[in-house]
Parts: sequence; C-alpha cells; structure tokens
Amino acid sequence: MNPTPTVHSPLRLYGRSGELALIDGLLARHRDSTGGSLVIVAPPGLGRSALVRHAVEAQGDRSVLYTRAVPAEAGLPYSGLHALLSSAPGPIPRWASDMMRGGLRPTVLVGLLRALASRRPLLVCVDDAHAWDPDSRLALAFALRRLTPADRVAALVTLTDGPYETTPHAGDRGGAPPGGESGRLGESRAQFAGLAELRLAPLDEPAADDLCTELAGPGSDSVVRDALCREAAGNPRLLTDLVHALTPDQLAGEAPVPHPLPGGGAVLDAYTVRADALNADTRLMLLLAAAAHEHDAGDDGVDLALLQHAARRAGADPESLTAAERAGLITTDGRRLRFPHPLVRTALLRRSAAARRHAAHRLLATALAAPHEELPRLVQRSLAATGCAPALADALAAVAVEPRPQGERALALARAADLTPDAAGRDARFAAAAELALLGGASGRSRALLARVRAVPAPGRAHYVRGLLALRDGPVGDAHESLLTAASLLSADDPGRAVGSLLGAAEAAWAMGDATLLTEVLHRLPGQDGAPPPQPDPMAAPDPGSALAAYRDGMLAMFGGRTGSGKQLLRYCIEASLRASDASEVMRGGVAALVVGDVAASCRAGARALAVVRAHGPEAQLPQALEHLAYGELRAGRHAPARARAQEGLRAAARLGQRNIATHLHAVLALSASVTGDGDTCALHAEAAVQGAGPHGLSQATTLATWALARADLARGMPAEAVARLLPLVRRGPRRGHFAARMLAVPCLVEAAALAGRTGEVLGSVEEFAHWTAHTADPLAPAQLARCRALVASAEEGSDAADHYTEAIAHHDRAGGDFERARTLLLYGYWLRRRRRTREARGPLRDALVAFERCGARIWAERASGELRAAGEAVAGDSADGPLDLLTPQQRRIARQVAEGATNREVAVRLSVSTRTVDHHLRNVYSTLGVRSRTELARFLRQSAPELHRDRVRPTGR
Repeated sequence: MNPTPTVHSPLRLYGRSGELALIDGLLARHRDSTGGSLVIVAPPGLGRSALVRHAVEAQGDRSVLYTRAVPAEAGLPYSGLHALLSSAPGPIPRWASDMMRGGLRPTVLVGLLRALASRRPLLVCVDDAHAWDPDSRLALAFALRRLTPADRVAALVTLTDGPYETTPHAGDRGGAPPGGESGRLGESRAQFAGLAELRLAPLDEPAADDLCTELAGPGSDSVVRDALCREAAGNPRLLTDLVHALTPDQLAGEAPVPHPLPGGGAVLDAYTVRADALNADTRLMLLLAAAAHEHDAGDDGVDLALLQHAARRAGADPESLTAAERAGLITTDGRRLRFPHPLVRTALLRRSAAARRHAAHRLLATALAAPHEELPRLVQRSLAATGCAPALADALAAVAVEPRPQGERALALARAADLTPDAAGRDARFAAAAELALLGGASGRSRALLARVRAVPAPGRAHYVRGLLALRDGPVGDAHESLLTAASLLSADDPGRAVGSLLGAAEAAWAMGDATLLTEVLHRLPGQDGAPPPQPDPMAAPDPGSALAAYRDGMLAMFGGRTGSGKQLLRYCIEASLRASDASEVMRGGVAALVVGDVAASCRAGARALAVVRAHGPEAQLPQALEHLAYGELRAGRHAPARARAQEGLRAAARLGQRNIATHLHAVLALSASVTGDGDTCALHAEAAVQGAGPHGLSQATTLATWALARADLARGMPAEAVARLLPLVRRGPRRGHFAARMLAVPCLVEAAALAGRTGEVLGSVEEFAHWTAHTADPLAPAQLARCRALVASAEEGSDAADHYTEAIAHHDRAGGDFERARTLLLYGYWLRRRRRTREARGPLRDALVAFERCGARIWAERASGELRAAGEAVAGDSADGPLDLLTPQQRRIARQVAEGATNREVAVRLSVSTRTVDHHLRNVYSTLGVRSRTELARFLRQSAPELHRDRVRPTGR
C-alpha cells in the first residue's frame, strides 16, 4: 500500500522560469534606477497574482505601491488609485496631497509617481486591474505610457481579457459584459495598449505534473494525478483546488475518485461569468455545444448544424448563438463551433444541474438520426442514462468492434463499461477500452481506464495493457513481468494476445540488455524448432505464423552460436516483413536485419513500417517506427536523415507520452551530434538519454549515449577520456554495455586506446570484434576490423600497419559510408606523417577532409585540416592575417588543449608526443602570442579564435 499522502501548498512556481526571468530582469534594471512597465495578461487561475507576489517579495524593503482590485468598488471613480496610493508606507506627503487636491487626473498621476520616485526607485504593482474602476485604469495606463526609464518607476499590472473579463467600462458602471469587437478583445487590455505585454500560457504537462506531485505528495497515485492534470488543463489554481477536494485515500488510489471531479468551482465560475448574463436560449445552445464535445472531442470543434437542429427540437432560437460569440464565449466559422479555452466547456457542464445536462444529451441523441451517426448517438444516450443499461451497453460494445479510429472505439467501450451491471463484464470492457486508447496514442486516457478495472487478480488483458504502457513509458523490468503474467493468463482464451504479450516481454528484455531473459521468452514463443522455413512465394502474402517462427528460431540460433542456420531463418523473417502490412511485424524484421548486420534491409524495414503506420496506424506506433528508421539510417552512415527522423520521433514521443522511445531517440541524436562535432548538443542529448535510461532500465540507450560521448571525446582530441568511458562497456563486468551495441563501440575504443598509448588493454577486444565480424553482414565491420589491426600494429615495434590500412580502405570502397572511411583515411594519413612520409600522407588526408566535409562532420574536418597543414599542404581558407597563423599546426593543437584546461602530461598523451615536446611547443606559443600564462592563453583564444575554443564536450554520464 502507498503511504497516505498529505496535501501541500506549492513551494515554488512551476513552469514559469521564462516569465520569472523577465520579471527579475525588470527588477534588476529597476534597482539600477531604470524604470519600465510590464502588463501580465492571462485567464483566471494561471498565476498572475503569484508573479506579482514574487516581484513584491523580491523588492524587500524598497519602495513599493501594491494593491489588488476590489470588484465591489468598481463603480466608484478613482477608487483603485486611492487604494494604490494608500498602500504607501506612512502618510502621503503634503506635496503629494496638494497635487491630488484637484482630482487624480492622468497628468496629475504622472507628476505624482515621478515625485514619489525622486528619492528612491519605486515599484508599482496593480493586481486584477481589469476589475478597477475605469477612471483609475485610464489614468494609470496614461501615466505608464508617459513615464520614461529615467523616471525610475517600474510597474507590473495584471489583468484578464476575453470571455473571462468582467471589466467595468466607461459609460457602464454596472459592469455588464461588453459587446462587439472591443468586448471580445478585452477592453482593459486595449486600454494598456503600447506597454510591454506578457501573456501567460497554461502549464505544460511536465510542469503540471510536478506541481500536482508536490501538492498531492509523493504517495499519490500517478493515474489520479494524470486525471487531475487533464481536468485542470494546465491551470495551476484549478489544479490546486482539485487536489484539495480529494481525500488522502483518493489521492493514493486506495479509494474511488468521484466523476466528475469535485472542487474548482471558484475558478470555473470565472470562465462562464459572461454566460450568466445571456438569455435562456443562448445558454441552452452553449450547454448543447459543451455536451456535444463529449462525443466529438477533436481540436476542430463541434458540428454547428447539429447544435442548430437540436436547438430547434427544443424550441430554442439557433440564432441566439450570436450573443455568445459577441461575448467571446465561442467562435464559429459557419460550420464548426469552438470554445476559446477548454475550461469554458468544462465550466458550462460542471455548473449545470444534472437534469439539464441529461436533457441536453437526450436532445443531441435525438438529433443524431443518420445511419453514420450511430456511435455519437449511442454515446449521447449513455451520457443521459442515470444507472446501468445492459442493452445500451451491448449496443455500444457492438459498435466498438467496427472499423473506426481507436479513440472512437475506446470511447464506446468506456461508456459501455459504465453501463454494464456485472463486475466481470465491466472490467473486461474497461481493459479493452484502455487497450484501444493506448493504440490511439492516448496513454494518459489508457491509464485512467485501466485504473477502473477493480478485479483482484486483474484479468489478463489488463496486465497486457499495463505491460505495454510500461514498455513505452515506464520501467521495462515492470513491463517484462506484466507481459509474462498476461501471456500466462491469456494463453487459453486469447492466444493472439498471449503471443503479443511474449513479444512485448522479449522487447523489454532487449531494452534491458538481458540476453538470458530474452532467450527464456523466445523459448516460449511458437516455433519450428529450427526446421528450415518454407520457400517464400513473392506472389503470395507472407504467412505471419511462419515469419514469427523463423524469427524465434533464428534469434535462438544466433544467441546459441549457430550463426549459419540463424542467418538463414532470420533472412526469411526479413523478406516476409518487407511485404507485411502489420507495422509490428515489419519492425520485427528490421530488428532481425540488425542482428544479422544487414543495415540496408533494416533501413528498408524502417521505411516500410513508417509508411504503414502513417497510412493505417496505429498512432501509438509512430514514435517507434521513426526510432527504428533513425537507428537504421545512423548505422548506414546517413547521419542527416537519421537526425531528421529522430527529431520527428522525439516530438511524436513527447506528444504521445512515450518517454522510453524518447530516451532511445536522444541517444540516436547524441550519436549524430558526435559525428557533426557539436559537442554541446551531443552532451545535451546524451545527458537526457542517461537520465531517462537509469530509472527505466534502458541499457541500450545508456550504451549508445556513452559511445556518443566517447566519440565526441575523440573528435576533440581527448582519447584518454574516451578510453575511460568505453572500456567498462566493452569488457566483461557489471558495467558491460548492451549485448547488441557493445561491439559497435569497439573500433572507437581501439582508436582511443592507440592514441592514448594503451593498445595493450584492448587486444582482447580486437579479437572479439574479429569473431563478431566473421558472423555479421554489417558491410562496415571488415573495414573497421582492418583499421583496428592497423592501430594495434602501429604500437608494436617492427610492425608495419600500411597493409592493414590499405585493406581497410579497400573494404570501405566496397561498403560505402563516408564518415567511417574518412576516419580510416585520417588515421592512415596521421600514421604516415608520424613516420615522416609526409608526401604520401597528403593524399589520404586530403580525401579524409573532403569526406568529412561532405557528411557535415565539421570538427573531424578541422582535425583533417590540421594534419594536412602539418604534412606541408595549404588548406582552402587558410590566411596569414592573424597571430594564430604564425603558429604551426602542432602548436595550434597544443594551445587549444592547454586553453581547455589539460595538463602538459595530458596533452602529451592525447597527441602521442613526449612531455618535453609539449613544453617546447608551449614556450614557443607563449612567445609568439605574447602571453605569459595558461590563463592569458585561454583568454586570448576565447577572444581571438573562438573556433579553437568551442564544442568542448561536458563530462556527462561518466
């Protein structure tokens, strides 16, 4: 049982870092005797007052005038300004009273504020200025526009506008809702036109969840928090009220949460204050629009013709909606009706009596009479029901099996479950609805539906959905256990989902990097026990059962060391997947392609999976399809397309709430950035990958992120750091990397070890890589192996690495891949130059430079340029205009390393020279540049040669 949570008050402002920085900047300038104004505009509950309180508290004992509007005084001229000036500490000075004697005209207020700020800077804060009397508002706005920064008056004014505004305006002391365009735009906001404005947006999902967690306490249930955050729609005050309205047991998930959620009345009232002044027909139309959104929940609003038809049936005038539009409560385009904010819709429903809501749903159900409107008609009938209705529940369940979008089917099943009398049937329908919601990309909705399954123990389908949710957005160890449990419970009555559960458990084991668990799950899948697969018929649709059996048997053969038969079986699986119409089957073929090393087939499978998902869904598989394609493109050396796919996948994963996929995509982007040489971007994505991977057990993401950081170290000429990162991943031990990724990092490790003078520590890894190369179809592996042997030979007395380099280049010419080929050419040219074969070195170095530039590897191109200069060849773009051009290439490299903080010994290791050589070159650098210390050298490079001082990789994830 979870610990009982205690409701807390928030200790800080969540999701407002940008807004706080803007206000703090205004206050900082104010403390330096510079004035300025900021108008904060937002709907009720978004934190306007909290930002003003922050500013007042930050001022400490400095001069502050603060007031919050009192709506009851809105009809009294200048009552607002009187309250503001009365907030001054102590009595108003005589000179100020003399100025006010003739009335607080705007020009008088300008002089008064200047006078008050004459001795020390003054901060003026007016909260809820829209509720001030019109004369005070106009005078303050006039004064703030006339004041200059030199007047030392800073001002913060908050107000709301649109349908939430209750602005008393000139000529209408009673505060009736303004009509026409000015009413829609907000009269109070228009009065402050010309002043800097800050519009507050609702909190984003992470900020809302952080706030909810603090309010509800660490023992609160995540599903309950999700429901609260959805209901609050990013409104922090409403979220606070909703949390406070629940009991500790409800927050902990130990007691049912009422529906609709209680609380929030005061906030919601503000969103419909204008509706109260409208006539009965208009209010009915608004209620019908809010009720229609229950079955038509898209972003493009609800059908206007449906609302007009329902209104006529009730004897209401459809044209009455014009008044609601004039008041800013809705917008229409002649076809669809939209609310300006989701809380307007929520408030209209929550503030209506149950009988009126039910009547509105019945009207809509009657108006939805066409055959194609069966689902919305049944949904509206269900919303009007007041108890169990088995016949209606069965009708909804029957509609849910028809070919429709998953979201619509999930809605139908959820409504059916609500009306189902028996507990087992209700749980089964909630579990089915949760699965459909998950497939439709609504993971939060899926969790909420799953939480309504009350059976103990839970049915197999509930475990299945829970496992899939955790696989994409939770600890993969939990996903593995849930899916194995689901497979056992579903094996008799639902063998298809039982197999799906096992495949999900296998995917979880893969993400964890646990080969033992993976093989255990594979053994439970149906197979042919190693029998050869049937000959594929290119004219017939692939048999999913045969393809799955080939996948299972092939993977087991590969893990068992029977690579010959394993490749044959997986080849069948790959060919079948490239003709499949199920995205999961296609992606499984892509995984098989990577296992055998067929990178080209992996890219084809990724592209087909993405096309299938885009054409047929499900939406929930879009991030994973993009991840598979991005990783395949990365392995193929197509870094720009890989980066584009990964960025799109990251956006989709964030939208659909799939943090595990996002974590893997961050690792892909880190690897991509390590190629381009963008050290900061590499570190940023690697850090995100490591932080996401740790709590959820994503070993593959950790391995890829660490490899990316090591490759970035190499690009910056820091081989010792790269060795420190990669040795634990490649060697056997508790920190060993993912079984499917660790071999990919061996060439990087060998290069780093050779450059750091530690080749003896990686000889075993080279032999393991040779064994792996013999059994993989990866076209780059033979070239990388030859390069590794060349690097090892370079460190051995009497060995000649030239033959190995020549062999590696020949393999590269057959395999393609600009980046890896360029790295081999760079190392070969470096080796030749170190042996004083500078004329021979120029050709490989020149080719390396061109290839690095072609694939956008900027920092690697700079290394190639440096080596080419050291070999005696000028590089395009070289000039002799600055002091740095007086340095030799080796002096430039040493200067950069020293400026970044490396010791002479560390520089010697990185550049494979002696410490005495570094000392000699550094003295010449000091003399040439006219500096006397490392500090002066670092400052000189920052100012004169930022290109030598950029892209240093932060030590993330070591």
